[in-house]
Amino acid sequence: MALIAPSLLAADFLRLEAELRMFDESEADWLHLDVMDGRFVPNISFGLPVIESLRKATRKPFDVHLMILEPERYAEQFKAAGADILTVHLEACPHLHRNVQQIKSLGMKAGVAINPHTPVALLDDILHDIDLICLMSVNPGFGGQAFIPHTLHKVRQLRQLIDSRGLQVDIEIDGGVGDKNAADLIAAGATVLVAGNSVFRAPDPKAAISRLKTL
Repeated sequence: MALIAPSLLAADFLRLEAELRMFDESEADWLHLDVMDGRFVPNISFGLPVIESLRKATRKPFDVHLMILEPERYAEQFKAAGADILTVHLEACPHLHRNVQQIKSLGMKAGVAINPHTPVALLDDILHDIDLICLMSVNPGFGGQAFIPHTLHKVRQLRQLIDSRGLQVDIEIDGGVGDKNAADLIAAGATVLVAGNSVFRAPDPKAAISRLKTL
C-alpha cells in the first residue's frame, strides 16, 4: 500500500485551517509542501512562515519539496519550521552530496527530486545516501498539469535500480496523480503518491484519499 501525500498547493488558501483539519482527520500519511522561489521554477508559492503555522495544526509528517536554488541556505530554517522530509532538486544542486549530508545532519530524511527530462541514471551515485526519490511527472512550477506517461518507465527503471542494490528508498510521484494512474504507478514500484487536485478539488476529499489508499 502506497503512502498518500496530499499537496497543499491545490488547497483552498481561504480555508486553510479547514483544509488542514480535513487532512489531519483523513487517512493521508504525509502533507506535501511545494516551496517555489520564482528562480528555479517560474512560480512563487509559500515559504517558512506558512509551514511554521501549519505545523501547529497536525503531527503528521511534513514532506517539504524545495523547488529552489541554493537550498543549503535555508535547510536549518525548514527543520525549525517543522519539516520531517526535505527534498532538493538534483538540477539545482551542483554539490548534491553536500546538500544531502546537511539535511541528514539536521535530523531530517533526505530526498532528491528530478525533473521529467532528467534520466534516472544520474541518481546512480547518490541513491545509497538518500531516503526518497521524487520523480516529477509534470514540469515543476504549477499544479493541475497532465501526467506525463513516460514517468511509468522511469518508475520501473528506478525500482529495478533500488532493488538490485537492496536499498530502502521511497519512490515518490509528484504531478497529475489520481484514480486513473495511481494503480499503475504502484504496480510499477512507486511507494508515495503526491495528490493535489485529485484530493483537494474532489467533492469528498477524505473519500478521495481513502480510494487512493486502497489501490
